[in-house]
Amino acid sequence: MVRFLVLALLSLAGVTQTSASPTQASERPNSTEEQPPLGTGSLPFPWSRLRLPGYVVPLHYHLLLHPNLTMLSYSGTVRIELQVQNNTNWVVLHSKGLRITTATMLDQNLAHLSDQVLPVLHNPTHEQTAIFSPRVLSGGQKYFLFLEFGAELGEGFYGFYRSTYRTSTGETRTLASTHFEPTSARMAFPCFDEPSFKANYSISIRRSRAHTALSNMPVEQTVVLNDGLMEDRFAVSVRMSSYLVAFIVCDFRSVSATTASGVKVSVYAAPEKWQQTRYALKAAVKLLEFYEKYFNIKYPLPKQDLVAIPDFQAGAMENWGLITFRETSLLYDPATSSASDRVWVTMVIAHELAHQWFGNLVTMEWWNDIWLNEGFARYMEYISVNATYPKLRVEDYLVDTCFAAIGRDSLNSSRPISSAAESPTQIEEMFDTVSYDKGACVLHMLRHYLTDQVFQSGIVRYLHRYSYSNAHNQDLWDSLANTCSEEEFTSGEHCYSSRQGAKTTYLYAGEHLDLTTMMNTWMLQTGVPLVTVARQGSRLLLKQERFLRTSHPSDPAWLSLQQGFLWHIPLTYRTDTSTSIHRHLMTTLTDSVDVGEEVGWVKVNVDMAGYYLVHYDGSGWDDLIQLLKDNHTALSFMDRTHLIHNAFQLTTAGRLSLDKALDLIGYLRSESHTVPLLEGLAYLEAFYRMVERRDLSDVTQNLRTYILWYFRGVIDRQTWSDKGSVSERRLRSELLSLACHLGDLPCLKQAQRSFTHWLDSNSTLNLPADVAETVYSVGAQEDTGWESLLQTYTHSLSETHKRKILSALASSRDTNKLTRLLELGLEGEVIRTQDLDSLIAMVARNPRGHHLAWSYLQKYWSTLVDKFQLGSFSIRNIIIGTTAQFSSTEELTEVRVFFESIHEQASQLRVTEVAMDNIQKNILWLQRNLGTLRSWLKQQID
Repeated sequence: MVRFLVLALLSLAGVTQTSASPTQASERPNSTEEQPPLGTGSLPFPWSRLRLPGYVVPLHYHLLLHPNLTMLSYSGTVRIELQVQNNTNWVVLHSKGLRITTATMLDQNLAHLSDQVLPVLHNPTHEQTAIFSPRVLSGGQKYFLFLEFGAELGEGFYGFYRSTYRTSTGETRTLASTHFEPTSARMAFPCFDEPSFKANYSISIRRSRAHTALSNMPVEQTVVLNDGLMEDRFAVSVRMSSYLVAFIVCDFRSVSATTASGVKVSVYAAPEKWQQTRYALKAAVKLLEFYEKYFNIKYPLPKQDLVAIPDFQAGAMENWGLITFRETSLLYDPATSSASDRVWVTMVIAHELAHQWFGNLVTMEWWNDIWLNEGFARYMEYISVNATYPKLRVEDYLVDTCFAAIGRDSLNSSRPISSAAESPTQIEEMFDTVSYDKGACVLHMLRHYLTDQVFQSGIVRYLHRYSYSNAHNQDLWDSLANTCSEEEFTSGEHCYSSRQGAKTTYLYAGEHLDLTTMMNTWMLQTGVPLVTVARQGSRLLLKQERFLRTSHPSDPAWLSLQQGFLWHIPLTYRTDTSTSIHRHLMTTLTDSVDVGEEVGWVKVNVDMAGYYLVHYDGSGWDDLIQLLKDNHTALSFMDRTHLIHNAFQLTTAGRLSLDKALDLIGYLRSESHTVPLLEGLAYLEAFYRMVERRDLSDVTQNLRTYILWYFRGVIDRQTWSDKGSVSERRLRSELLSLACHLGDLPCLKQAQRSFTHWLDSNSTLNLPADVAETVYSVGAQEDTGWESLLQTYTHSLSETHKRKILSALASSRDTNKLTRLLELGLEGEVIRTQDLDSLIAMVARNPRGHHLAWSYLQKYWSTLVDKFQLGSFSIRNIIIGTTAQFSSTEELTEVRVFFESIHEQASQLRVTEVAMDNIQKNILWLQRNLGTLRSWLKQQID
């Protein structure tokens, strides 16, 4: 899927111990002999932990559901085949918000164990249900638990919930869909809702003739019932975790194709958006075929459906055989979708299809290692799309992924990749930048270190070895290192025993590599390392430390923040005397390597393959600044981008003067590659937006003048069209957007002309998709334009088009209009609730709207939590979005006071610490760099 405080949470829940894994049963409820029936009032709930006991294991679910799309409710039955490990009278499983009306225990011959109605107990705090059997369930035996239940179709985005869409004639139609990851299968049916409890599923769904039912597997049989309803009975699923179960009842249309290996791929959407499914179908077939070859494992299901859901909180969800998407992540309309939209759709499809192996076939044992799912899927996006759609140049976007990870990881509020998570809120927060982006970038570093072939063969071994099972970090390292148990060795597995070699399997660069020890330094400790490089004759002197943007070596807390941090860093470097890439594994706080006397310059972390920053002591930065001025192509575009990023990160941390970083990008007039050019521009734009909000008019005016003067040539070369390569189109879109925001007259005039043509066409003209958002943003500054855009937004059938319009509407300088937008977002009719978090962030990005958005968050906090759930990506997006612009101590105090006022909820969220760290970072940046920026700009303008 496209993101702790454990003790405090557990004390609130009355739980005294949380260390049990699903396979442990040390706190097993006592068995009792046959006894008279008991009312639930005299039975205490038998289990006190957040994690389920491991002495009852589900093997097979027989699930029947009957959703009523008119009454917006559903009823169901589930018969769960259980394997009992130890004698017990209790079955404890998950259930949340369900009305369980009947509970029956059957033996393996389906005979009733008791004539009495079985007591059903609930622990809402832990979202658990316990069923008491008067007769002992014997260890080693199989039983069946039969439950009848019902519930309303949910209003939010979790469990079995309702969604609606409006046709072009204004008719509202309803569908029902699911979203279970991470802990919401329990909201749809009673189940053992933890990833290690894998089971098979036989699902049946009742529906009207007008609807289609979809689930993980294809329909095996459809039966006509007496009342005219249809019952679709789906084939038995493969063994899988509960969070991957999915079912949908809708009236969608689909397009289908078959892969070379015979898998039927179908893409579903609302009938009037059916034409927007064809690109996704082509991409899904091509990517599925790629993964089958790359992983050397055939996709194990007979079909793969991809469905665009009108109301969907995440980007997409990898349910096995039935992937669900937000419409903007799956539908592609050539008339209104930009080059960036195409890249996004392709990458999301690649991500979710990668999950069919990483996550679905092999699943992490527990949510603390969700990066094994998400980090791999994020990284496989780049590998797969680069192979199947090379013209999309997705390697250009990998730098953004790693820079985003470093941005989060260089705050003290970050966390290790593998972190403790017990409660649903903590688990939800694990789906974040660290799991996705840092996980992907650490894998990228490891792949480059081990070589492509060794990396690929290792993950194929991992997938084969743990198919239909669960895995830990250690299992991955062992697979990459090709180690195995004696039992696996003697059974003929492709690995060797510990007798033949320790787990230091690779002889690399003359050094034995203990992969587990090395990777634990990246998995189990917070943060990103900074490597400082100093020249001393023929040697490079190296020093590593934890990089923090909010702390400086002169700070009193510096030593305590650095205590105990050490990484095993696979260093790479290049010099001017050789085209070779030199390698060295740094495993100590200080180190040195010999580079030769005649070296003119050194660039460490070649092509940014390593997840670390580099600082050059002495004349190191001056040498590189001169190199870029004289011959920037001596370095790859990735190396140039890396230098720009590292320099400006170091200025934020107070480790490099801002004028030095600004001098570094002084070569950009000669830059022909999009990625370093956009990286340099992004920092200048960020500085502009910060001083613009602080109303620092002299700096704002001089920075605007400098950017438009310095980049005049490249701005003037842009055409207002959709022509060119993906890279050229991306540059055009971002550069013209910035130019118009800065008030560039030629840009504003052309945008206004285009907007007038659009208005004159009665909003039917299709503007070039790459510049449409910029044109709309300029047009939205006038009352007539804003109202026309809102009308178009209301009726548009393209979600990507609507997103561009919404961004333009949120750019208005009229605070009354911004307030109206936020009100529409809260109502959820014109602007869907799923888009509310993005809307709030858009308004907050507007200099006229950032305090408005923050006030809105405070006023409607409880409503927002009700709509989105506490630990969700949407809540995190709202918190970060509304606070990221703040840069004063007064604003920091205001945010801290608000978080204290909602302490019970804020204490469960790591994102509140991230938000305050971000504000502190902005405050420090202004303190450290504003004076330098002011004087440097004055010098340039003069």
